[in-house]
Amino acid sequence: MSKTEIKYILAIDHGTGGPKSAIVSTEGDVLEWAFQEVPLHVSKGGAAEQDPEDWWNAIIKTSQKVINSGSISVDDIVGICNTSQWSGTVAVDKDGNHLMNSIIWMDTRGAPYIEKFNRGLIKVSGYNIRKMLALLKRAAGGPGFHGKDPISHILFLKNDLPEVYDKTYMFLEPQDYINLRLTGKFAASIPSIALHWITDIRDLNNAQLSKKLTKMFKVDIKKFPSDLKNATDILGPIKNEVADEIGINRGTKVVMGAPDVPSANIGSGAVMDYETHIYIGTSDWIGCHVPFKHVDIFHNMASLPSAIPGRYILANEQEIAGGSLSFLRDKILYHKDELLKEEAVPDVYKIFDRIVETVPAGSNNLIFTPWLIGERAPVDDHTIRGGLYNISLEMSRGHLIRSIFEGVAYNIKWLFIYVEKFIQKHKIKTTPGMTKRDVIIPEINIIGGGAQSNIWCQIFADVLNRKIKQVSDPIQANARGAAFIASVGLGYLKWDEIQRCCEISNIFTPNPDNRKIYDKLFNEYLNIYKIMGKTYKRLNK
Repeated sequence: MSKTEIKYILAIDHGTGGPKSAIVSTEGDVLEWAFQEVPLHVSKGGAAEQDPEDWWNAIIKTSQKVINSGSISVDDIVGICNTSQWSGTVAVDKDGNHLMNSIIWMDTRGAPYIEKFNRGLIKVSGYNIRKMLALLKRAAGGPGFHGKDPISHILFLKNDLPEVYDKTYMFLEPQDYINLRLTGKFAASIPSIALHWITDIRDLNNAQLSKKLTKMFKVDIKKFPSDLKNATDILGPIKNEVADEIGINRGTKVVMGAPDVPSANIGSGAVMDYETHIYIGTSDWIGCHVPFKHVDIFHNMASLPSAIPGRYILANEQEIAGGSLSFLRDKILYHKDELLKEEAVPDVYKIFDRIVETVPAGSNNLIFTPWLIGERAPVDDHTIRGGLYNISLEMSRGHLIRSIFEGVAYNIKWLFIYVEKFIQKHKIKTTPGMTKRDVIIPEINIIGGGAQSNIWCQIFADVLNRKIKQVSDPIQANARGAAFIASVGLGYLKWDEIQRCCEISNIFTPNPDNRKIYDKLFNEYLNIYKIMGKTYKRLNK
């Protein structure tokens, strides 16, 4: 295929750190990309918000930048597809204007209302059994006690900011809000609205809002999009004024797309059942496609709708991964307060890598816990917090930094144990010759900004004792996933062709010399949670 025959997607990867716009071929080659950071507003009491206007301005600027690069003709851009941070809430009026900052996935202010929702005589792990059975039957899960699900945000607004709730015409996920700005149409994708826990997904080909569930949560069903679409559906043409502003052709088709987790499942190249990936961004997750609907309420995991119509993904999330390094950079090393002069911040992540490479595995038995804003999997506990354990005078900044890399890996291993248990029985049934003694997930693709670090990839391989496959340009996986979704929706690609479009740049195998130290420290990591859990509850409830 000649260059003039190749077609492209304007892919928008709208993460917590800020939007990234990219020009991606219909087969996943990223030609241009631009990123702009947006502020995060966090305050005591569990508030975590962002201004949707900051999102939109950054999307416009980064889109203009990649389109104006001149690497391709705009006539070859056949579609636009956005993938946004998941589990957020934007309250908008009838004209699509946001009524306040978006409440994002980190916000815990709705936690008291989920606790109230679950009051009752018969409970399992704190959940009202009658209500949970209704949720499991229809929505394949329910809101966690952390208060970070959109339905928790909405209950917080209804009770604490009733004037906003009353004025709201529609509650939208960030994904669907950006699509509204692009097309002027109110709609939700089946994957995007799943975490509201108000959709009946028993038949994925006919998913719809559930009157029973909205009534159970005591929210107005009319305040949610009733037009539920597949990720591959064409929502409509881009609005003329938006097309003119970013410099794209009028009439360019906007494909519905899906939030970051479903998109990453596609962009990781692990699209067949049980093929697994780890995403390392501000947060982290372990995902794979599964051919069954199931939920593990004890460890906050569930089968949810995939971006591939009619299929499920295993969905879970841990609150902080790469965000631990951002915290170190922004709040400790380069915190801009009155005592320090304004100075340029270097590319510290590459410096961190070089420092970590010089420190022996185990960081001299220093353990970091990355629970900087609580945790949601494999424990649903919004009161636990980060810490450094066993620090001593003979340690250096190298031990501290490496312990952060390793602490994130321990946290992922904690979740990984339950991910393997989640799929074990089903995979054995469908894999001839497999038994309980076999390794359930022998290899894992890794994507996200953190996957650019070779030393971190090696640490993951050593801690998990699994082969880690570094996807090429791992930071572009979400944008690539959005482009693949659009390519399938527009007829340029088929789902089973995606794996060949995702190259693997490196493979990291476990170092047997590090097994003993990492197994010992992981066990102590679990002990820290067991011992400190009650202390954190007293300090942070």
